Amino acid sequence: MVFIGIPCFFLVEFINLCCISIYNKMASGVLHYPRLDTVLMVESFIQNHDGEFKKRRLWESLPKSMMYQTFNLVIDYLLYSKKISIDGEGKVGWIYYPEKADGRIKNRELFWK
Repeated sequence: MVFIGIPCFFLVEFINLCCISIYNKMASGVLHYPRLDTVLMVESFIQNHDGEFKKRRLWESLPKSMMYQTFNLVIDYLLYSKKISIDGEGKVGWIYYPEKADGRIKNRELFWK
């Protein structure tokens, strides 16, 4: 089984590494936690530029500057909450569409009988 060009085994390992990374940052003491407006700014920027930028270029293109460590923390949070994904080329894409999921859940023709 393959997910966006990545075998599932590697995807599971990547998610585990992200969770470990978040835990290590929390345990080791992060210098600066992002404010809510910062997280929302990064979210909206990724939604508007879906799949255009790699991580470093995305950080450089943000409308407001921030520390790279803080940016990494926001990216780790968005990966952990399954709002973004990183494809095989390293580009960041938005994958959280609750309104489309609600429409598919209500469609009975998509379910097995």
